[in-house]
Amino acid sequence: MATIRKLRGRWQAAVRRKGMQPRSKSFDAKSDAERWARSLEAELDRNGALPDMRPAESMTLAQLLTRYRDEVSPTKRSAITEIARINAILRRPICFRTMTMLSTADLAAYRDERLKIVAAATVIRELNTISHAIDTARREWNIHIAQNPCKLVRRPSPPKGRTRRLEGNEEELLLIAADRGRTPYLRPLIVLAIETGMRRGELLALRWEHVDLDRRVAHLPMTKNGTSRDVPLSTRAVDSLRTLRTGEGATVFSATPNTVRLAWERLTRRVGMSDLHLHDLRHEAVSRLFEKGFNVVEVASISGHRELRMLQRYTHLRAADLAARLG
Repeated sequence: MATIRKLRGRWQAAVRRKGMQPRSKSFDAKSDAERWARSLEAELDRNGALPDMRPAESMTLAQLLTRYRDEVSPTKRSAITEIARINAILRRPICFRTMTMLSTADLAAYRDERLKIVAAATVIRELNTISHAIDTARREWNIHIAQNPCKLVRRPSPPKGRTRRLEGNEEELLLIAADRGRTPYLRPLIVLAIETGMRRGELLALRWEHVDLDRRVAHLPMTKNGTSRDVPLSTRAVDSLRTLRTGEGATVFSATPNTVRLAWERLTRRVGMSDLHLHDLRHEAVSRLFEKGFNVVEVASISGHRELRMLQRYTHLRAADLAARLG
């Protein structure tokens, strides 16, 4: 049975079991002392021995996330975005909490504060990153944490999939504005996104050695799903690629994701389409494939969707077009 007592202005928790070295720790709040004692006793009941809590007691969430960022994140395909996400989390006050004191209440408060600033999808990704970092520390770094508090925190409801499509003369307006702008690669990037359905990362990683203009095929050796795929190229896509082939550079587009993001934001502001995302062009492309009569399997082979049910939110076909086909 744990003993909780006030000693010299602080709360001391002590856990004693016969035949084992007693453990004690002092806290500013009684609730923290009680939580620490409960966690230690629960572990003792499960394993019959007191674990070494000192690494977790001295390690803050900031230190854990920093190690995860430096050792684990670089091994992932999404390394750039995950490192940026962790760097943003590290600026939050929750990172001062030690791992033994990090509670579900702390994480729930973090969730609620972040929801006031960013979208639910961003908060879900941040909580998942924290959760995986804690699991890694428990499994591989000998950091004893009785349970992963992040797994007990309710995630916000994910947003519904976007169904934004190009309407009227929006495509023409985008291309005219791109021609008048100072970013020469923006027009072909827009055309290729609409014609191929490739993701932004796939377009920016596309290398000339993987583009066969004669066969009209672009090979993607590694995609978001961890597999390769061949993307057929329309005549319009081939023409756009020919305008880009200057003999310089190994990649089709020599631009970073952030540069493209900023260029796209400037473009959509100029034409008054602030609600249009670059990824919406992928949705447009996939929807057009269905409207041309391609079946689900054919569309999935082009777009790279591994789960066919994911295509449901991309098949936002125009009712007027369907009515015309009905006769």
